[in-house]
Amino acid sequence: MKYYDVATIVKTHGIKGELQVLSVTDFPEERFQPGSQLFLTTDNGTQPVEVESVRPHKQFLLVKLKGHDNINDVLPFVKGKLQVSEDQQEKLPAGQYYYRQIVGLAVDETNGHHLGRIKEIMPTGANDVWVVERAAKADLLLPAIPDVVKKVDLDKGTITVELMEGLE
Repeated sequence: MKYYDVATIVKTHGIKGELQVLSVTDFPEERFQPGSQLFLTTDNGTQPVEVESVRPHKQFLLVKLKGHDNINDVLPFVKGKLQVSEDQQEKLPAGQYYYRQIVGLAVDETNGHHLGRIKEIMPTGANDVWVVERAAKADLLLPAIPDVVKKVDLDKGTITVELMEGLE
């Protein structure tokens, strides 16, 4: 089974078993509500866990896992990951994609010229920027906007783009 990260465990908080986590999901309200089923992955493997409580703390969340009631129970979880399984992933509306679906795709211009492959995605607030790794050239930064991205074909593993003036 495949698992996808929803949070990184930064450290423990207090002595009652709370974990300070950095959320990396677009759906924190759903993922961390009490009763939510997640998977905890550490160096010791992966195990199912249930969220008992959650509260915001600075830029983090404080998550308490059911059955882990003191600091000694949760110390081994530090630097671990809270994850969801593939079947727990939300279905996205048409035209929206998970980062993992985009990274690695080939990028071609509408005229068929191959540009390279998406190596990473930079969230900028207004829109994401897709970083295209090119052979013997500097990386190309593509804004993920309809004027540039014309077609995403996950089955073929390609993205068709139309470069705006000044992008190259």
